[in-house]
Amino acid sequence: MNSQIKIALIDDEQLILEGIKMLLSSEQNISVGFTSNNGPDFLEVLEKTSQEDFPDIALVDVQMQPMNGFELVEILKEKYPDLKIIILSSHYKTTILGYMVKLGVSAFLPKNSNRQAFIEAITMVYKNGIFFTPEDHQMIFSYMNSPTKKRTLFEMDDELSDREKDVVRLICQECTNNEIAEKLFISPRTVESHRQRIVEKIGAKNTVGIVIYAIINNIHPLERI
Repeated sequence: MNSQIKIALIDDEQLILEGIKMLLSSEQNISVGFTSNNGPDFLEVLEKTSQEDFPDIALVDVQMQPMNGFELVEILKEKYPDLKIIILSSHYKTTILGYMVKLGVSAFLPKNSNRQAFIEAITMVYKNGIFFTPEDHQMIFSYMNSPTKKRTLFEMDDELSDREKDVVRLICQECTNNEIAEKLFISPRTVESHRQRIVEKIGAKNTVGIVIYAIINNIHPLERI
C-alpha cells in the first residue's frame, strides 16, 4: 500500500492512547495524526482540519465522558460520512453490534487485541471499508436468523426492487457508479438515483451501511476470513 493510512485515536484513558500509538508506530504505512481523550475536543479539531490532513480512520472508545462513543459516532457519521470508524471496547460488543452496524461502523476491536489484529483491522477497513472477525461473523449470522433484530437494524416500509438489489450487489463488489451503469446497461445518473433510493429505504448512513444490510439480508455473501 503506497499511501499512508491516517489514524485518529479517541479514548479517555491516556495509557490506552499511548499504548495504541506506540503499537502502530512501527508500521510505515500507518500514521497516528490525531489523539484525543474526549469527543467534543476531537470534533473541534476536525472542524479545523484540512482535507489533506483529515484522518482516514477513527478508532473510538465506547465508554467516555462527557460524550460517550455512541454519541460521538452518531455525530461523526452525520457530519463526516466518509470517515471510517473502528470501535474499541473493553467489553465485547454483543449489546452494541446492531446499533453500531446501523450507523455504519466499519469494525470492532476489543482493547486486549494483539498488534496483528490491530494492523489487520486497520488495513482491511482502509482497503475494503469493513472488517469482521470470526466472532463478528457469528454474531451477524445470529442477527440474520432473528427477524426481530433484523427489523430493528433496518426498519423498512418498502422492500428493495430487483434492480435495486442488483445495484446493492455491485456496490458490495466495490464497483463505481460508472462501472455499475456499464454492467446494468443504464446511465450513471440512474445508478445514483437507485443508490439514493436504497439509502433512503434502508436508513443507512453510507456505503458501509448498504454492505451490512446486504449481508444481513442474504443479498451479498459474507466472506469468511
